[in-house]
Amino acid sequence: MGCAGFTCSKHSLGALNILYVYMIVLFMVFIVQFSVSSACLAINKEQQEHLLEVGWNNSQSTQRDVEKSFNCCGFRQVEYNSTCDAACYPNNSCSPCAEQIQAHAGQVLRYVGGLGLFFSFTEMLGVWFTYRYRNQKDPRANPSAFL
Repeated sequence: MGCAGFTCSKHSLGALNILYVYMIVLFMVFIVQFSVSSACLAINKEQQEHLLEVGWNNSQSTQRDVEKSFNCCGFRQVEYNSTCDAACYPNNSCSPCAEQIQAHAGQVLRYVGGLGLFFSFTEMLGVWFTYRYRNQKDPRANPSAFL
């Protein structure tokens, strides 16, 4: 038996709502990250670079974490006279972190954009299910009455 009746539409809407509740709970961090990224995109490029540099200079622990994660040293230039936690530092083969941070931010924005497209399409599916459900008769109700 196919999915063409009132009950099927009703259950499809219920399943879609449950999916949304789980998605909102699971992707709360990504939604916040999307908001922050969007706010940063609204600023011009010079201000973005300035904000990155201020963030870099204000936190030593963030510097160490970024250097370890991206295998880079320094923000705009590598200084081999200072300390660095990257694996490339002993070999003197490190690159500055600013370009790698910007490349990683671009990659994250692509993922967030894909997540936004996913929610957009499921919203359109929900509107279609709702329209279909609203225009169907309930087989248990009075046959001459519409919803």
